Amino acid sequence: MKTKVCEPYFAQGLVRSPISATLPQIGSRLYVTWGILYSFPETRTHMLVSSLVISWAITEIIRYSFFGMKEVFGSAPSFLQWLRYSTFLLLYPIGITSEVGLIYIGLPYIKNSEKYCVRMPNKWNFSFDYFYAAIAVLGIYVPGSPHMYTYMLGQRKKVLSRSKRD
Repeated sequence: MKTKVCEPYFAQGLVRSPISATLPQIGSRLYVTWGILYSFPETRTHMLVSSLVISWAITEIIRYSFFGMKEVFGSAPSFLQWLRYSTFLLLYPIGITSEVGLIYIGLPYIKNSEKYCVRMPNKWNFSFDYFYAAIAVLGIYVPGSPHMYTYMLGQRKKVLSRSKRD
């Protein structure tokens, strides 16, 4: 469903990043926000929420400042470009660790609540266990985190080397 909603934006070039870089970021934020923090209030008081919010907030303040300046003035100051393509070196590991940690912390609450589970028998002859889905999401972080980090390293190298030439 997310792919169908986002495809027009990617196809029209309104989102410059490839879908393979954008959807994991959007998906993980939605999942942690709704699937963990909203759905299991017990997780909201953990200290990892602070590191999560701080890393996301700093990232978004820099990102939107950078793109806002580019949109309004046609370019962004070099310090803002450097921040846009360098702060992820520290903020990605903090954010990813916070996301993974909060999902892990949520596992006992997920298991005990059986929220979002579908048990058989039912008319669809289908079963779904949110606990195992959460474990699967944790498993996706194993290949997903290096993919996102490597993508950003490539972007950093491309953008910052281009700005040195200019």
